[in-house]
Amino acid sequence: MDNFNFYLNTLYKLANQAIKVNELPISAIIVDPKTKKIIAKAHNQTIRKKNPLAHAELLVIEKSLKKLKRKRLDELDIYCSLEPCAMCSAALALAKIRRVYFCVEDKKGGGFINGAKIATLKQLNHKFSYYYGFDELRFLSVLKNFFKSKRS
Repeated sequence: MDNFNFYLNTLYKLANQAIKVNELPISAIIVDPKTKKIIAKAHNQTIRKKNPLAHAELLVIEKSLKKLKRKRLDELDIYCSLEPCAMCSAALALAKIRRVYFCVEDKKGGGFINGAKIATLKQLNHKFSYYYGFDELRFLSVLKNFFKSKRS
């Protein structure tokens, strides 16, 4: 459980780094469950990169593939601060991620348990496990405070 808390704290720090550079506080890390090591980490960078595809999940997939010199990430897990959107959910399936953990549901734009529900599509050629609802209040607070500051 210590590693799990370390992963959540890493996501939290990344989300706060995103806020400092005026990005949406969404973060992701890819972990090797065998070694317990973080392979790569990222937060959203859609504003800095001027690219709507620069979601934390896509960035961390790309970093991990490069670092490991692989074309897939099977046997690895991803931890996300927010439920991945449909685009990121599909990318996680294509990357063949083993397990997905996310902290907060995205009732509006989620792609796992809300919205498109990519993970449950029968046509999907890759099945993965997903788990959610970790440290929700802390991560929900980060998101709410970010949007509140934008409205002030």
